Amino acid sequence: MTLLDFYRQYPDEASCEAALRSFREHHGLFCSQCGGLRLSWNPSHKSWTCMDCKHEMQLRSGTVMQGSHLPVRDWFAAMFMLTATRRAISAKEIQRQLGRKRYQPVWEIVHKLRDVMGRRDSLYALHGDMEVDEGFFSTETPEDQKDCPLKRGRGSQRKTSVLVMAESSRSATPPARKYSTPKTVGHIKMLVIGDFKASTITGKIKTGTDGNADVTTDGFSSYAALEKDGVTTSHHAVVADDKKSVGKVLTWVHIAISNAKRSILDTYHDIKAEFLQLYLNEFCYKFNRRYLGFRLFDRPELCACTYRANFKHRIY
Repeated sequence: MTLLDFYRQYPDEASCEAALRSFREHHGLFCSQCGGLRLSWNPSHKSWTCMDCKHEMQLRSGTVMQGSHLPVRDWFAAMFMLTATRRAISAKEIQRQLGRKRYQPVWEIVHKLRDVMGRRDSLYALHGDMEVDEGFFSTETPEDQKDCPLKRGRGSQRKTSVLVMAESSRSATPPARKYSTPKTVGHIKMLVIGDFKASTITGKIKTGTDGNADVTTDGFSSYAALEKDGVTTSHHAVVADDKKSVGKVLTWVHIAISNAKRSILDTYHDIKAEFLQLYLNEFCYKFNRRYLGFRLFDRPELCACTYRANFKHRIY
C-alpha cells in the first residue's frame, strides 16, 4: 500500500471506523466482562452489546486507542507512516502530514504504537543459532548529572546499554555479492538493560529465547554461566583482542546495532534514555518484518487492536 492507496482506502473517519470494526470482528471479538461471543453492534453508540451479560463495549475499548479523543484516521495514518519506510520517522513529520497544530498528542500516538509493537515482538522466542552482544547508544545526559564531569566508556552518562540478540545461521549457498555476509539472519531483539551483571543478562536471554538456542558471544564474563545455568543448549565465547575478528563472528548483532544507531541518529537530534526502548521496538518490529514491504501496514493493526499501551500519557 502506497500513501496514495492509503488515502483512497481511508478517505474519512467513517471508513476508518468501519475498517476498525471489521478488523476486530474478523479476529475474534468477545465480551471483556464475561467472555461471551454473542455481540450485537449498536451503530448509534458505536459499540457492541453482549447478549449474555448486557455489557457494552466501545469501538476502541481494549485497543491502543482506548481513552483517546483523536480520530481513528489519525491513528491509522500514524500506523501507516511508521511502517511505510525502513528509516525511523519522527512525530514532527507525522504531525505535519496530519496537519495537527499540537505536537504532544501526535508524539504520544507514536510512542503508544511503538509500545505495542514491542509487546507483540516479545511474544516471539528466539531459537536456533544465535549471536548475543551488547551495544551502547547515545542518549541525553540525565538532568541530575548534567553538572557532573562526563565519564568515558561504559559508565558514561550519555550512553545507554542495550542487549542485542539475533538469530543467525550460515547460509547453505555462498553469498551472491563479494562483500555479503555468509550468514543469514532471522528475528532480532534489542533490550535496554540497567547494568551488565550476569544475573541481568542471563535473565533477559532466558526471557527472550526458547531455552534451546546455541549462543555465540564475545569473551565478556557475564556470559560465562549461560550454558551452566541451562539458559542455552550451548555457548561459544569468541575471545579476541581484535574487534574486527569478533565482528566477523558476531556479524548480525553488529550490523543491527550499527543500523539502529544510524537510523536514530539520522532522525533525532537527541533522545532521552527513558524512551530508547520504544525507538528500538520500532526498529526491531520493522527489521523482523523486512520482507513484507508495503504489506507491513496490516500488521500494526493487529497490535493496535490486541493491546492497550503501557505508555503513560495524558488523554486528548
